[in-house]
Order: sequence, then C-alpha cells, then structure tokens
Amino acid sequence: MKAVAYRARGEPQVLVDIDLPRPEPGPLDLLVEVRAVSVNPADVKVRRFQDPTEAEGHRVLGYDAAGIVVDVGRQVTQFAVGDEVYYAGAVDRPGTNSQFHLVDERIVGKKPASLSFAEAAAMPLTTITAWEMLFHRMKVPMNGKPSSGTLLVVNGAGGVGSMMIQLASKLTGLTVIATASRPESAEWVRKLGALHVADHTKPIDQAIRDIGFEGVDYMAVITSTPGSAPSLARALNPQGHVSFIDNFDDSISVFKEKSITISWEMMFTRSLFQTADMNAQRELLGDVSAMVDCGLIGTTLSRVVRGPINAENLREAHRIVEAGRTIGKVVVAEDR
Repeated sequence: MKAVAYRARGEPQVLVDIDLPRPEPGPLDLLVEVRAVSVNPADVKVRRFQDPTEAEGHRVLGYDAAGIVVDVGRQVTQFAVGDEVYYAGAVDRPGTNSQFHLVDERIVGKKPASLSFAEAAAMPLTTITAWEMLFHRMKVPMNGKPSSGTLLVVNGAGGVGSMMIQLASKLTGLTVIATASRPESAEWVRKLGALHVADHTKPIDQAIRDIGFEGVDYMAVITSTPGSAPSLARALNPQGHVSFIDNFDDSISVFKEKSITISWEMMFTRSLFQTADMNAQRELLGDVSAMVDCGLIGTTLSRVVRGPINAENLREAHRIVEAGRTIGKVVVAEDR
C-alpha cells in the first residue's frame, strides 16, 4: 500500500512516498481505507524533533482520518465493512498518512452523514481533546444553568479552541470568552459562539480586564507562552480550574494561593494505556456526529489541499500549519 513517511527529522521536505505491506486487523481493529487526513501541530512537532525508531527506520505520521471500513477484526462488534468512520488514531501505532490504516474500534466514531470526508477529517483530534478537557478534566456540567460561570479559551481560533467554543456555548451554561489576536480570528471565534473576545497579544489578566472581567472560573489553555503563569493565575477566580495541553514548564506554585485546580489533557491517554473506559472516545464521537447532523455544531475545516494523500500534498499542508497563522483545520483529501 502507499504511505507517506520520514526517515530523519527535519523540514517538510523529509516527507517521502513509500510502499508498505497492507496491514491485517487485530481482534478489535478496523482496517480503514483512508479518504482524508488533517494535519495537526502535533504532526509538525514530531516531524521536526523526533527521529524514527531504529527498528523501523521510518515513521508514518497522521492522527485524524476519515474513511471507509474495508475489514474488521474477529472481536469487532460496533462496525461493519462499508461503514464511513472518523477518528484520531493512537500515538503508539503507525499514523493515518497511508492508503489503509488500522485503528481500535473503541476510539472510532461513525462519520457524520452530512459531512464530506474532508470536513469530517478536520474534527476528531480537536473534538476529543476539547470534549475531554471540558467535561472529563474540568468536569463542567452539561446543560448548566445560564450564567453559571465563565470559561476563557486561550487561543480560541485554533483547532481545539474552535471546538471548545462550540461545545461550551452549545452544551453548557458558561459565558465563553476566547482570545484572538487578528480581526479575522476574532470574527471566527465570535461566529463559533464566543460572547467576548480578549486580545491575545496582551497578558491574559490585562486582556480580560480590558473587556470587563476581573477573573474567570475555568480556563482552557490550548497553547501557552513561557513566563505566563503569573498572568494566568491573576486571571483566574479563587477556586477556579485551569487545564493545559502543552508541557507548560513554568512553576505552578503561583496557583496555590487561590486554591486553583490544575489538570492536563492528552487525548491519547486512553488508547496508550488501554484504559477501561476507552469506549468513551467512540461514544463522544458518536454524540458529536449526531450533533453535527442536526446542525448544533459544525466542522472547523478552513483549508483543503486537494489531491492524493502523498508526500507532495502533505508537505504543503505541513508548511501551512507550521506558519502558525492557521484558523481552524487544514486537511488533505482525495479527489473522488
């Protein structure tokens, strides 16, 4: 089968076309014919900083995918050949940048019927991350009472932020505030459901004061900058909750005085450790699929690189994401 891999870390040009054997599904696996993939900041970081393992000699990247099930393992119960699916894969298995891809059925959802493969491929990783951050880590109640609290989404126009804004504004009673730094990104987050926009170029505490808030109850820090911890702590109300995605190397002692709860979100934890609740990701993707089909929330696709899922097209998508000015998600999709 055709695949795209790299043999040494570096710039986008290290991505090359290779041929690999078509994989055989394990007991709980689906074999998916991949029709579209998205490129996430994680793809870019891995390509730039991590060499492949010596045993393999190459690494196939890719997390998000949408495609069609062409084979199933003997213990699969939730899917059948011909099903259209979308999912975010696992960090300890080969990536989705290939013609066929194996994925555990417990982390796969039925593709929204109203979306194309390209539109669906933009959603899984960011949707799972935002959902788990909001409902599993910060434990925000669904369908809460109006004005039951405030949520600040730091970097609201990115992939995860875009999904976080939609989920919080549609499924909770939180007042959603998003940070943005450009007119087009401010317009984007407002369209998704942010009631207020804070200037991302300012320290966070100053940015929220400038729009009339002394503090927020919940803070989803999609990306952080070194030295930002004191400003984040000042922007949180006492006994608030802050959740991070990146490593955040600052000292967290500044959060102690306010008894702030701190959590991290890594959407690959369930698959990496084969947790007892791995099915939670299949279930939430199913819930989101139904919400998309009834018009409650939408894809965050902003740009499609049309053509085969090959090295040339993935290099282009990587360059777009690496430029750091992306709103929403970038997808490579087959022309068929």
